[in-house]
Amino acid sequence: MDSPLKAAIVPVTPFQQNCTILICAETMKGAVVDPGGEVDRLIATAEEHGVTLEKILITHGHLDHAGGTAELAERTGLPVEGPHEEDAFWIDQMDEQSEKFGFAGARTFTPDRWLHDGDQAQFGNITLNVYHCPGHTPGHVVFHHPDAKLASVGDVLFRGSIGRTDFPRGDHETLLTSIREKLWPLGDDTTFIPGHGPLSTFGEERRTNPFVKD
Repeated sequence: MDSPLKAAIVPVTPFQQNCTILICAETMKGAVVDPGGEVDRLIATAEEHGVTLEKILITHGHLDHAGGTAELAERTGLPVEGPHEEDAFWIDQMDEQSEKFGFAGARTFTPDRWLHDGDQAQFGNITLNVYHCPGHTPGHVVFHHPDAKLASVGDVLFRGSIGRTDFPRGDHETLLTSIREKLWPLGDDTTFIPGHGPLSTFGEERRTNPFVKD
């Protein structure tokens, strides 16, 4: 059976952050997850795939994930959902971070909707389940589609690694708990798109990831 949910991954910015355009295969409506920058490229990619964008989804407030949000929202009129409001302090520093890291155009924004554990985010005929997964940042959220067995996990988990916890309000033990209690129950056969680097599955990480293997 063809998956109801497709994903086009566009690594953006010098941090090579995996901005993802999630696409409802039935309706060709889409959502942009973590527009860190290079907004022209993101809009062009959506057009190339024949996708009508309906929403911007944010996993957490770091510059490389959310730096292009204000521009993309202004240019398209799309609503912004996420992250959890515990990351508001990161978003509020966006202008300052932009200057510090030389990211032209990254600006602060206010989401149209903050997201919480147990919420759902919708576009086209797709409904994503939202999980609050703090540790890398306090307001980090993850998006999961059960039928497609696909999760967009931002910087919580990577192939062979986990998110950094040395930023303000990061916490290593909290991150490990988020991974084990929120991600593992989604199933070993779930593929995840991390914020950077190659895709993997939760089962593969449970077997081989030195930070969180069983």
